[in-house]
Parts: sequence; C-alpha cells; structure tokens
Amino acid sequence: MEYILLIISAIFVNNIVLSQFLGICPFLGVSNKVSTAMGMSAAVLFVIVLATIVTYLIHVYVLMALHIEYMQTITFILVIAALVQMVEIILKKVSPSLYQALGIFLPLITTNCAVLGVAILVFKKNYMLFEGVIFAGATAIGFGLALVIFAGIREHLDMMAIPKGMKGIPISLITAGILAMAFMGFSGLV
Repeated sequence: MEYILLIISAIFVNNIVLSQFLGICPFLGVSNKVSTAMGMSAAVLFVIVLATIVTYLIHVYVLMALHIEYMQTITFILVIAALVQMVEIILKKVSPSLYQALGIFLPLITTNCAVLGVAILVFKKNYMLFEGVIFAGATAIGFGLALVIFAGIREHLDMMAIPKGMKGIPISLITAGILAMAFMGFSGLV
C-alpha cells in the first residue's frame, strides 16, 4: 500500500512539472505534437530511472564512502550528462525519426532540472534504492502524463480561432496554469 501511495503521490499530487515546476523547458518546448511529447516522455522516463539508480549507487558507495557528499550536485550533473549522451546515441540508431522530432530538446534532457531534481529528492526523502526507483519511475510517468495532456491541448488550440495577441506562448502559459490548477485538485488524495 505504501508503494501505491508513493506512485499516486508522485504522478498526481506532487507532479514534478505542475506542482514542483521542474522540467518546464521541455514541457513548453516539446509539447507541440502528442507524438513528440510521447517520445520525449519515454526518453525522460528512461533517463530519470537510470540516473536515479546510477546516482544512488555513486552517492552511497563513492561519495559517502569518501565523505565527499558535498560533491553530490556536480557528480549527479556529470552522470546525467553521460546518460543523456548514451540515450541520444541509442535513439539516433534505433529511431532516427524520433531523434529528428526531438531535435535540440534531446540534449536539453541534460539540463532538465526534473532529472537532477528527482536524483536529489531521492536523498532528501531518505528513500532506499528500490523506493527511489519507484519514485523516479512514477515521477517520470507524471512528467509524461502532464506533457502528453498539454501537447493534446496545444494541438487542439492550434485549430481554434485565438486572438492574434494570444497565439503561441501566451495561450500556452495560460493553459499550463489551468492544467496546474486542475492537478491541484488531487492534493487531498494522498
């Protein structure tokens, strides 16, 4: 039951994008098409889970063993950058169309603060490795859910008659705010 609450909390109640405001750059940048948003969600899921496992092991078996926990942030950034490079190479070989669709936003996973934020939150919340991986996966699913919903809304908005001054980013930001308020409705759930 504890893990189910952790999953529901990470996906809906404490959504990384809509309540903690981490990962806004890809949220706004890759949400023009649902297909691209789904690809980005899958890449972020893979990177967040893998980064959580690797950073946990490095933190526990290297940083803590050497008593250099203060190097956590810089170490995590380097690990995440290396993992994103690996994902980029794999996507280029396996799915060139998705690689092209993600464009500049794939390397931006490196600087996606949601990935670094989840790796750090695992330690702030005192999760063990298994709990951390569940938290990371659920958080990435929450990120993907918000991204795909937002992309669907933006695709629909492109077909609507919107005043000239509200087209593009202004209506997207208003929509993101309304979506964040909708997710606030889950706050009493857990």
